[in-house]
Amino acid sequence: MSNTTNEKVRCLIIGSGPAGYTAAIYASRANLNPVLYEGMQPGGQLTTTTDIENFPGYPEGISGFEMMEDLKKQAMRFGADIRLGIATASDLSQAPYKITIDGEKVIETETLIISTGATAKYLGLPDEQKYAGMGVSACATCDGFFYRKKTVAVVGGGDTACEEALYLASLASLVYLIVRKPFLRASKVMQERVMRTPNIKVMFEHNTIGLFGENGVEGAHLVYRMGEEDEEKVDIAIDGFFLAIGHTPNSGIFKEWIETDETGYIKTVPGTPRTNVPGVFAAGDVADPHYRQAITAAGTGCMAAIEAERYLLEKGI
Repeated sequence: MSNTTNEKVRCLIIGSGPAGYTAAIYASRANLNPVLYEGMQPGGQLTTTTDIENFPGYPEGISGFEMMEDLKKQAMRFGADIRLGIATASDLSQAPYKITIDGEKVIETETLIISTGATAKYLGLPDEQKYAGMGVSACATCDGFFYRKKTVAVVGGGDTACEEALYLASLASLVYLIVRKPFLRASKVMQERVMRTPNIKVMFEHNTIGLFGENGVEGAHLVYRMGEEDEEKVDIAIDGFFLAIGHTPNSGIFKEWIETDETGYIKTVPGTPRTNVPGVFAAGDVADPHYRQAITAAGTGCMAAIEAERYLLEKGI
């Protein structure tokens, strides 16, 4: 492709969601004329959450979709150029950095804000799609509140699964922790906490094979000791099904240039959104294995835009 077709920008934001849109709001107000590509899931993970009740300033709560639409409109009001498209390749070997969109268009940018988010891992059951938003969730802190005094199941055996189970145990009347293996992978401290919590029932060596219910999840089909001679089918009655088998950060196309941890989360200089490549910043869940909340993502989006502005100022671009 000849260089004449490359578009040149000062600030490129990859990914929407609270981090990307907040970065776009700040970058626009700083006259960086940012271009934002919305990525695979315009609005990000939150668009699959029905009600957001923990974001400050919304006493009545707001739907994830509406909140993202509001953020998008706010960014556009200040002049952000928001486009549909997916980043498919990157060349961060030298500035200006080159990002390929949809496998064909190349954008050259002086600063890059990566806010591509993370994708919750699912078991891959058709029922997970069927009951999405109707009892199936990948975020206990987002949706746990709706299951007060009810019965829920958490799938997973690591620290995240134990954390989610403990959190849900403070709200729900009963929490099943469904673990494939005969042991928990979680740290000793987390294991002990789970075992000490009277309303958590750990189901070792159980695999989930399906969900059932009329107007939402009413139960799960499990298999005990799958593939063994004594395997047996078990059904449990539940109101909610929480996945806690981890997230996959959407950082694949940057891995050649940007340092990540073993899971793929982008490493940043502690307390900043700076990556190991100057002028490239990471915001939101793609760089956050710990909090994964809308408000923390928005905060790092703001930080990334301010850093981009300072970087351009120092470079005199």
